[in-house]
Amino acid sequence: MPRRHLLAAALCLGLISAPVAQALAWEDDLFALRQRWEHATTAMAESRREDALSALAEEAGVLAEAHPQASEVLVWRGIILASLAREAGGLSALGAAKEARRVLERAVALDPEGHRGSAYVTLGALYDRVPGWPVAFGDEATAEAMFRKALAIRPEGIDVNTYYAAYLEAAGRETEALTHARRAVAGQARVGREASDEALRDRARAMVARLQE
Repeated sequence: MPRRHLLAAALCLGLISAPVAQALAWEDDLFALRQRWEHATTAMAESRREDALSALAEEAGVLAEAHPQASEVLVWRGIILASLAREAGGLSALGAAKEARRVLERAVALDPEGHRGSAYVTLGALYDRVPGWPVAFGDEATAEAMFRKALAIRPEGIDVNTYYAAYLEAAGRETEALTHARRAVAGQARVGREASDEALRDRARAMVARLQE
């Protein structure tokens, strides 16, 4: 029997409360979204990624509307939107990037750790990548502040160290960049995020090789 049917049966029998059942119900939907995002960003042909991520962003939006207080749902909606913005590129990506920032800021207002720092990593990457004022909200100082918040929560994370190393390398801070790239290479891939973390580890390895020359 599917998990959600078991939850419904348990709720009818009074074994669990309605709020708990609702919290558990969205976990299945979010798990499916995470798996499909992982596949889209690491295994799908480049020509298909933007459409796939656009569809995922719509689904994540529906899930977030249904569960507006679930910070993890909001974080993942922000991650998907940020991935869509990166894939789309150019000015057409700004709408997704701005919505990703709004959603992630809402998520950290609900959960100051931003789902173990993931919200801050994504915000840092957004502030680093998008154009600055008056076109958009890009800002190097804010990007670094976001990366540092993520590092305080998860200092050995492959994702935060890879993105922060890229930021530092672009800023000409190569010694610091090498330190964080090495941390990314040595980091432990997260359960359920193995493919995306390994792709980031490959980027970090390339940075280490480049920065050591």
